[in-house]
Amino acid sequence: MAANTTTTTKSNTPDKKPTPKKANLLDHHSIKHILDESVSEIVTGRGYSEDVRLSNIRLFIGLIIIVIALFAQFYKKKFPENKNFLVGCINTYVVFNAILQLIIYTKEKNAILFTYPPVGSFNSTGLIVSSKLPRFSDMYTLNIASADPKSISARPTVEFTKSVTQWFTKEGVLVEGIFWKDVEGLINDYAKEHKKGK
Repeated sequence: MAANTTTTTKSNTPDKKPTPKKANLLDHHSIKHILDESVSEIVTGRGYSEDVRLSNIRLFIGLIIIVIALFAQFYKKKFPENKNFLVGCINTYVVFNAILQLIIYTKEKNAILFTYPPVGSFNSTGLIVSSKLPRFSDMYTLNIASADPKSISARPTVEFTKSVTQWFTKEGVLVEGIFWKDVEGLINDYAKEHKKGK
């Protein structure tokens, strides 16, 4: 009976080691993806919940575009009888695609995360967190700005630019402790900027 209890205890408390985040150091997209993903985890871990409204709008517009394409493909009449219908579909597709591109270039830009203000905070806005890692460069830029720059609670933008070589081992494993410290330092700088303005 004692043996069974010991077995149960061991099975309930397995030693789980977190899987290290590994990037292909020859692939700039792989490096940026891991860094951006980690930044999102850090920011949301600080009490900022993700604002997915813009993503939902993009998905909805994308769905409309797909529906238009399906209507054009499976319309009962064949060409040339369906010529006017196809022209209408193409025009509608172009309009919705233009709206989608406009959202990407004017609202999203390099943003990786939009957030709401922290829960219970009355003197803060949400964040726009954006990043850049130019091709053939090792310099990663992380930027934190207010999601509502016209608000009284808006704070000045803060950013850092550092080499990704500081955060990865030769095998491509992300040294999370160092990276988390740098990102949290930037979040703290953003918070300090508000206090300076008072």
